[in-house]
Amino acid sequence: MNTPQSSPEPTDELSENRTVHEPVEERSVSQASRLSARLIYEVIRRDGDEELARPTVSLIWSGLAAGIVISFSVLAQSVLHRFLPNGADWTMLVESLGYSMGFLAVIFGRMQLFTENTITTVLPVISRRKLDCLLSMLRLWAVVLAANLAGALLVSWFLGLPGVVSEPMHEALLEVSRHAVEGTPWHNFMRAMPAGVLIASLVWILPSGQGNSFFLVMMVTWLMAAAGFAHVVAGSVEMGLLAWHGDETLGALLLSYFLPTLAGNVVGGTAIFTLLTWGQVKNEVALGEDVERQKSAEATARKR
Repeated sequence: MNTPQSSPEPTDELSENRTVHEPVEERSVSQASRLSARLIYEVIRRDGDEELARPTVSLIWSGLAAGIVISFSVLAQSVLHRFLPNGADWTMLVESLGYSMGFLAVIFGRMQLFTENTITTVLPVISRRKLDCLLSMLRLWAVVLAANLAGALLVSWFLGLPGVVSEPMHEALLEVSRHAVEGTPWHNFMRAMPAGVLIASLVWILPSGQGNSFFLVMMVTWLMAAAGFAHVVAGSVEMGLLAWHGDETLGALLLSYFLPTLAGNVVGGTAIFTLLTWGQVKNEVALGEDVERQKSAEATARKR
């Protein structure tokens, strides 16, 4: 009868290979895994902390630049509107691709856009629940919104100057702008809420975007334009074009378009999306904080 042979002991070479490849495999698993909601929250919260700590002067210049650069959206959309055939069913879908231009430049240029801050800087406030953090958020909101509006009105004035763009191009800018800001205050408020949700969701999914960030920004902002949703900063460029041209007074446009759109973006981005995303990570964040406090207490006890 044959006696069972024991399995050979792993050689040193096999053990060494296993040890060598384990870190490589672990990195591969980490790279292939999706970020959890808890990690996405932490990325955005830390980004929000950095934004809240920025000097006011930096916020002003960054917000002013964003207000100017977001005009690329209106300009690119108007170029497509100018040269695409009128009346075709597909024209609006292609034209809306131009709307992504300004958002791509602003987001990848790390400029201060008001609607992004409705989620980025709100998460630190929700997690800390301290008055000084709330006041810092309100300061940032006020500075960035004012700078965005100033930049948008400045660039809309420049685009209306004789010789900057051709007469047919200027008319295309006005046509796109009239379509964008039309409607009652209530209508503008309602169509601004989905835009706030979309921009906030974009901020939420970008950390997981890896190499697809360009397409994520492009598709989300294309959807905003194609669906006819209202964005307060890009809309401020269109509002300024109409005001400088004399279609309506700036005061009337502020009441009928700017303020309702601002309120809708804030409600969509903060009251709806941010609170929902906070709800899905609230318990995990609380558990993580409890673990950190326990570790800190144990470390303190060991020192004693």
